[in-house]
Amino acid sequence: MKIYIDTSVVGGFYDAEFEEATKLLFKKVERGEITLIVSDLLRAELSLGPLHVRHHLDKYSGKQIQHVELTDKASELAEQYMTEKVVGRTSKADCQHIAIATISGADALASWNFKHIVNLKRIIGYNSVNLKMGYSSIEIRTPKEL
Repeated sequence: MKIYIDTSVVGGFYDAEFEEATKLLFKKVERGEITLIVSDLLRAELSLGPLHVRHHLDKYSGKQIQHVELTDKASELAEQYMTEKVVGRTSKADCQHIAIATISGADALASWNFKHIVNLKRIIGYNSVNLKMGYSSIEIRTPKEL
C-alpha cells in the first residue's frame, strides 16, 4: 500500500496528541507493509521545522519511501480545487498535497489536518473535482484510520 503523507504526519510523530497512531503508521513502514509517498513540497515544509522533524524521514530507506514532485498537472489540479471553492486560496499547499497524492497514484493520503484535508465536506469536494478532471478519487484518512 502506498500512502502519501503531509507535514502534519511527520510532526504528529512528536506530538503527544497524535504520536501513538503516527508511530504505529511508521512501524508499518518499517515492516514493509506501507510505502510512504513523500513530495518535494513536504520536504520544503519540513525544512522550516525543528531539526529533529527536518531529519525524521532520513532514517527510512529508498525502499520505504517513494519521492514525487509537484508537477504542472498537480499544480493545475490544485488550482481547480481552489477555483471550485473546496477550500480558499490560503490553503494552496494543502491542495497541492492532495493533487500530488492523486496524480502519483497513492492508495490514500494521511493527514492530521482536520480543517482543510481530513474533513468530510472537503473530501467530497476534492474527489468531485478529481472525477470531473478525469482522475480517480483518493482516500483521505488520519494515520489512526490507516
